[in-house]
Amino acid sequence: MQLQLLRNATLKLRYAGRTILVDPDFGPRHSRPSFTGRSPNPMVDLPEPIEAILADVDTVIVSHLHADHFDEVGKQQVPKHLPLFCQPGNEQTIAEAGFLSVTPVGCFVRLGSAILKRHPAQHGTGAVVGKMGPVMGFSLEAPGEPTLYWCGDSVLYPPLLEALAATDPDVIVSHSCGALWDDTLIVMDADQTLDLCEAAPRATVIAAHMEALDHASVSRAALRQAAIARRIGSSRLLIPKDGETIEIRATVPA
Repeated sequence: MQLQLLRNATLKLRYAGRTILVDPDFGPRHSRPSFTGRSPNPMVDLPEPIEAILADVDTVIVSHLHADHFDEVGKQQVPKHLPLFCQPGNEQTIAEAGFLSVTPVGCFVRLGSAILKRHPAQHGTGAVVGKMGPVMGFSLEAPGEPTLYWCGDSVLYPPLLEALAATDPDVIVSHSCGALWDDTLIVMDADQTLDLCEAAPRATVIAAHMEALDHASVSRAALRQAAIARRIGSSRLLIPKDGETIEIRATVPA
């Protein structure tokens, strides 16, 4: 498996013979309004041209319809014929944007030799959850590949921990910027990310969704310092830069 962090939640996965684009947010730097008054969003540019990102993509996953996960530029630029997988309830909106092969993931779907499963996620706590709307996490499993669990835009909460325990992944992608809405945490912060590492001690955790939006409260450097204080090493918690590619091989049973 190869995982390339592009920006924020946008990933490119090479997995079981497929090249999967996750949550395409392609807008230029400062092309959308600020959430807090600190800076227009996104705060950084993509690390490479959109054409290069899309060159070999054959599958798309959209976790939900917030602009930092599927923006207007992404809707325009992603080829409309590509198979696109989403959470139930989003398929009509995506089809109305011109996409020709949209499949809501009720429980799981097969992608060649891989299985894509939808998992629970909660975009905040309390009243904010209703404002954020439904979101999903997902996992990917395939022979000869590490099992990947993508938490999505979620805080750490019991159904996510239960799904993690049932999946027993080799790799976990967390959204770890500590974004706030109405002064309420809507994705994991440093403490929750480190709690996640401790809850899945055999997994490699990859922290994404960082330093791209102005309502974030945790930087990459702050997360690393918190990990050091909790004695969680850099081999357990990876904090990639935008554009960085990580390769992880399946664990071979002893």
